[in-house]
Amino acid sequence: MIGKLNHVAIVVPDLEKGADLYRDVLGAQVSEPMPLPEHGVTTVFVKLENTKIELLHPLGEASPVSRYLERHPQGGVHHICYEVADITVARDQLCQTGARVLGEGEPSIGAHGKPVLFLHPADFCGTLIELEQA
Repeated sequence: MIGKLNHVAIVVPDLEKGADLYRDVLGAQVSEPMPLPEHGVTTVFVKLENTKIELLHPLGEASPVSRYLERHPQGGVHHICYEVADITVARDQLCQTGARVLGEGEPSIGAHGKPVLFLHPADFCGTLIELEQA
């Protein structure tokens, strides 16, 4: 069902410092910050040869990653995103196995302009999983 690893998302307390670290210290290509108010985050993508790293920073007090930073002030890995061919088919198959889809269970449009869903971490070894339609 899952295809390629699309990205690993890391919550950072300072988006500029995080982007500088990946660009200046590690020599990676880093995108410009992109505010995503519908998701409550500002994101920067670090492009790698085989995948991407997504740096996430809260956008507003109601941001879902604000709580993450309260528990982990230095930031850390937030979720892993896998590609799927058809997000609705994947969702339906996963729900049949008992996996829980977060939110209202319907795909929303993610940072890449494609439909995404999040799966409950308790169902996947404690890891928040994002599925993105390829």
